[in-house]
Amino acid sequence: MGRPHYHVYVVQLDDRVWNAARFRRANPDHEPGKPLVYVGMTGLDPDVRFDKHKAGIQANRYVQQWGLRLLPGLYDRYNPMTYDEARSMEVELAIALRRAGYGVWQG
Repeated sequence: MGRPHYHVYVVQLDDRVWNAARFRRANPDHEPGKPLVYVGMTGLDPDVRFDKHKAGIQANRYVQQWGLRLLPGLYDRYNPMTYDEARSMEVELAIALRRAGYGVWQG
C-alpha cells in the first residue's frame, strides 16, 4: 500500500471570485467578510500543486485565475494521509469551512 503521501490543501481566493456566478450559486450561505477558498487533495506537496494550478497544469480555473496563497493553518494538521483518507478529508474540510461561513469551491 505504501506510505501515506496524500494531502488536503486550502487556497485563499481573491474576493473577485465572488463575481463568478457558479461560485456564488455554490455558496448561498457565505458570510460576508469570511474567506473565499478552494479545497483540494493531491499526491504532491501542496506548494507544488498550487504552483501547477497557477501555471495552468491540471488547474482549477478559480485557483488559476484568483488563487492568492495556501492557508496551511487550515489543513497542515491532517497531512500526510492515505488516498482514501484524503478523499474523505477533502469533503469533510469543505463542509466544515462552509458551516463556518467560508465561501468554498471543492476540487
